[in-house]
Amino acid sequence: MRASTLTGAPQMIADLAVRALHDEADLTPKPGLVDGRGPGAHADMSRDMLHASADALRDALAECACAATESPVGPELRARLGVIGRAGERAMLVATGGVNTHRGALWALGLLSAAAAATDPATGAVVDVAARLARIPDPAADGTSLSHGARVRFRYGAAGAAGEARRGFPHVTRYALPAVRDGRPLDGLLAVIAHLDDTCLLHRGGPAGLAAVQHGARRTLRAGGMRTHQGRQRFDELDALCADRRLSPGGAGDLLAAAMFLDGLERRRSAKCRP
Repeated sequence: MRASTLTGAPQMIADLAVRALHDEADLTPKPGLVDGRGPGAHADMSRDMLHASADALRDALAECACAATESPVGPELRARLGVIGRAGERAMLVATGGVNTHRGALWALGLLSAAAAATDPATGAVVDVAARLARIPDPAADGTSLSHGARVRFRYGAAGAAGEARRGFPHVTRYALPAVRDGRPLDGLLAVIAHLDDTCLLHRGGPAGLAAVQHGARRTLRAGGMRTHQGRQRFDELDALCADRRLSPGGAGDLLAAAMFLDGLERRRSAKCRP
């Protein structure tokens, strides 16, 4: 497997990943999520906090990419990524005062950053390598995680961030990335919300809350999304539902950031190929 053709790969890859986290935070409006209007369903978060969190992850993401240039895709690299990821999570929590802002995004973008450095930067190759890495057990994992996502996965059988990565990020490649490529990131987010068993929504609202938000996203898209007056009306109803019931599609937000990262890689690759 040949190394990435992108110049200055590890730092550049990390910069693209951090830029994607910033862009996801800045995208406005988003139902239930932190955006330019305020904290959404997250009373303990702000857009400034998300920016600080993203910046705190830069070193960890660069280290993930660097590790992939030094170790072949396999158990040794997977173990190194686990160590880097846990250190990155600690840096994130220091930057946010203990608030979990980007744990799911760090998992996705850490894998994708490593994959982007390990292989050709075409999206299919990057996603395939990231999925291979995700399917390798982390030897240091203790299996006793009490995170909200872990509890929801056990209780409801949801795939969660780990399952999404192991399956090759289907919600990213099928729903979010095509819309991001077309300059419609909010519609991409809504498409992910409509189809994803979002563990953040399950944690906050159970199956009923998840179903209500998925239904609202589908209604918005069927009405034309944010391009039509009726679609915007449906979006406002979904936005109000999330605000009233404190429902946050945080998993979908993480996957939108992953799509923005892959789009950034594609654009970088296309620019390098131009005469």
